[in-house]
Amino acid sequence: MDSPSSTTRIAARSSMIDSIRGCGLSGMRIDKEDLRRKLSIPEYLRVAMSNAIRRKEGEPPADTCQSDVIVDGNGVQPPEAPMVVFINSRSGGRHGPELKERLQELMGKEQVFDLSEVKPHEFVQYGLACLEKLAELGDFCAKDTRQKMRIVVAGGDGTVGWVLGSVGELNKQGREPVPPVAIIPLGTGNDLSRSFGWGGSFPFAWKSAVKRTLQRASAGPICRLDSWHAVIQMPSGEVVDPPHSLKPTEDCALDQGLQIEGALPEKVNCYEGVFYNYFSIGMDAQVAYGFHHLRNEKPYLAQGPISNKLIYSGYSCTQGWFLTPCISDPNLRGLKNILRMHVKKVNCSEWEQVAVPKSVRAIVALNLHNYASGRNPWGNLSPEYMEKKGFVEAHADDGLLEIFGLKQGWHASFVMVELISAKHIAQAAAIRLEFRGGEWKDAFMQMDGEPWKQPLNRDYSTFVEIKRVPFQSLMISGE
Repeated sequence: MDSPSSTTRIAARSSMIDSIRGCGLSGMRIDKEDLRRKLSIPEYLRVAMSNAIRRKEGEPPADTCQSDVIVDGNGVQPPEAPMVVFINSRSGGRHGPELKERLQELMGKEQVFDLSEVKPHEFVQYGLACLEKLAELGDFCAKDTRQKMRIVVAGGDGTVGWVLGSVGELNKQGREPVPPVAIIPLGTGNDLSRSFGWGGSFPFAWKSAVKRTLQRASAGPICRLDSWHAVIQMPSGEVVDPPHSLKPTEDCALDQGLQIEGALPEKVNCYEGVFYNYFSIGMDAQVAYGFHHLRNEKPYLAQGPISNKLIYSGYSCTQGWFLTPCISDPNLRGLKNILRMHVKKVNCSEWEQVAVPKSVRAIVALNLHNYASGRNPWGNLSPEYMEKKGFVEAHADDGLLEIFGLKQGWHASFVMVELISAKHIAQAAAIRLEFRGGEWKDAFMQMDGEPWKQPLNRDYSTFVEIKRVPFQSLMISGE
């Protein structure tokens, strides 16, 4: 066992219990019409935002964001809890399209955005800008709606992160307040949803649960969540099929406080992204990468979280994680062969090199208590152990990432059922990872469940630098 725990850990809660708790299948009955009046944005504002998004006109003039039917906004009562929903209708198995229709019944068609049709940044850039413009023109209803706006995301962790990243741009632009976000869990792991009390899976009695979820999202308390900016600097080349969370960038200056050893190539390519739950490298990301490609090639196999987890488990067994001692492929050996790690520890401004354990085949930098469908691989550490290691108690808004390693599949399996803790490596306020390929032509990485294959170079290093975003994300608690 890698570390002692302060209490004996109970195995992960079942998805059904998470669903009941997260989606509130108890309490008094919620009247559909009362909820609709509470959430529905006045029609003239819904149409105005919808038109602005469709026309994709940023900073629209007054006549652009007015709807075709001119209404005096000062004579319209603003909603008590205006809300919009982003839904990944391809998530949640066969229930995605049905859930979309149900949400549109409860608050109006223009307030429910299918992510295959409207992207989150389009809503921020055009829809919210339209409300702000009308508010500037003296429309009290538009102003009050913009001030009280809340967002619900129906999707998995990757979808939630996508929306949070787009909404976070409001901080950079000085467009406050930033709407807080609630979650309807439609993904496989749903660790962000679990962390903020929205449950771990799509509930069986979802039609009645949706009303209670929206009711709680309209009035739930606000929590804060750290977000983390990852920059990848690589020798000339490109990431094939990068996820939503990873974008090319021209600005990729690494921290000057840590000197780079060795020669640098004449040309580098850079990518950047933001994550909220975890960043990982190694075998777990490789398994996720294979699973995602299998699901995209054969979507009929992915009919919901249970079937996804079965496929995921089966796929992990085909990737060699459980057969490492019998396999000579260098891609299946420890990360120590290709990786050098530096961190800035708690209350420390200096970079410090941290040894990579030779047996570790996956390294995870974790922001939340939940990983891999509600597991807590960091564990509940005793005060004595934390003092000995120089750790502090982990929280989602403490400005620190917990870095741990997973060895062979058997070790990972025991960690996932919480019989032991993962291999503790460090707590860090910033991380720099340096990869030198050698026999490795590529490595697998993932952010919040979105994996990719990262090309490596035999002669030049690839760097990944992770630092906390100055602005925290706002989450609505479902507790």
